[in-house]
Amino acid sequence: MLLNVFKNTVLLFVLVMISCGNVTKSKSKSLTLLDKESPKQTETKKNITVGANQTALYLPILQDKRVGIVANQTSVIFKGETNTHLVDSLLALNVDIKTVFAPEHGFRGTADAGEVIKDGIDIKTNLPIVSLYGKNKKPSVEQLKNLDLVIFDIQDVGARFYTYISSLHYVMEACAEQNIPVLILDRPNPNGHYFDGPILETAHKSFVGMHPIPTVHGMTIGEYAKMINGEKWLNQSITCDLHVIPVKNYNHNLEYSLPIKPSPNLPNDKSINLYPSLCFFEGTNVSAGRGTETQFQIFGSPFLNKTQFSFQFTPQPNHGAKHPKYENKLCYGKNLTEAENQNTLNLNWLIKAYNNTGNKAEFFNSFFTKLAGTKKLQQQIESGLSANQIKATWKTGLDAFAKTRSKYLMYE
Repeated sequence: MLLNVFKNTVLLFVLVMISCGNVTKSKSKSLTLLDKESPKQTETKKNITVGANQTALYLPILQDKRVGIVANQTSVIFKGETNTHLVDSLLALNVDIKTVFAPEHGFRGTADAGEVIKDGIDIKTNLPIVSLYGKNKKPSVEQLKNLDLVIFDIQDVGARFYTYISSLHYVMEACAEQNIPVLILDRPNPNGHYFDGPILETAHKSFVGMHPIPTVHGMTIGEYAKMINGEKWLNQSITCDLHVIPVKNYNHNLEYSLPIKPSPNLPNDKSINLYPSLCFFEGTNVSAGRGTETQFQIFGSPFLNKTQFSFQFTPQPNHGAKHPKYENKLCYGKNLTEAENQNTLNLNWLIKAYNNTGNKAEFFNSFFTKLAGTKKLQQQIESGLSANQIKATWKTGLDAFAKTRSKYLMYE
């Protein structure tokens, strides 16, 4: 249904570029701070144009529709050196937006990880905001009853436990059950250049891992949505009426610097690159830097061997971490702010921390299995396997995933 509307209208509007702009990547090795007030435009070999900027391709689809939008602070249309939030832009174009759905961290992206987000009213637009985090992870029939179409425009970072793809699943499922089309405005994946990690086992399915994929999936939100549909992962194998506005001039080998931080504790390019490897520490007694200004670029705890880990830091409450792990306690660990960018999942830091902790019995907690998607990873580390030995056990699963993934790729 949505695809037919698209085909019939796009030719009439393709020359009408309401908004346009580019988001690109710098060759510099210095950290790029992600500031939602002043997004930084950088340079690359090709001009990358995100789906949201290609207004002429999707504005016709929205005409005479009652629209819901799944959005946060990254949902913007870029205009030169500035940006306009998608909600504000579409309202200015007389699109009939009825509801905004907010994922983890909220509509404005300011809430802590795991913090309960309450429903409310957006002060700027007076639109109702419905939280998709906490008890209400899936839009209800009541919340969808006055909608003809739902837009999903969220910047992802390509890790299985980054919960925006879980919200995507529930939005697609709820809309499929009510025969409501979903329009995805695609954005590049800053970790889209590789996939790696253990495949999630369905016995350990949770909101931080819903599908049998590796830790790093190497897909954009649009590609991932196609996989959800194609692999029949929605309830009772239903499929969603889905359309994706692709990113222009993008491929998975292009580096991409996010101009807006996707969540409070991913403040720059380095943190985003290290996040898939360092997030495993969230399931241990080691801090991944929450409560500092170098989140997911350092790690440490009061229990690590001071000889092996000489770097020190003391977590303090800050934006995105009201009560960080080891608040006001001195931690010993490692500073990775100058580490090389990762092209695979790095287990060496996790293994070294385990081998040099004061009490191995208290190193892992129950959340680790949810993050890993399997009990095997913890068992392998406890058994003394090296990173290479552990990774060798992933090969069969990754080879199968590569074949599945290839069916849904939209970019080179």
